[in-house]
Amino acid sequence: MTQPTVLPAPACPDCDGFSAAKVTLGGRDHTGALRIITAHCPACHGTGKRVARRIVITSAGR
Repeated sequence: MTQPTVLPAPACPDCDGFSAAKVTLGGRDHTGALRIITAHCPACHGTGKRVARRIVITSAGR
């Protein structure tokens, strides 16, 4: 008997699931370590998964 397969969560189309990246700012701090920041994907806010869009229906004009 076959087992049901679980599909992985759909990845964000903008970052392909790689939602965060380490970026060096250039130079070093006073201890000699590189200055590094983490940049997150603006579309999925660092989750790496597709965000469902909501449709808002308004009754404007009635």
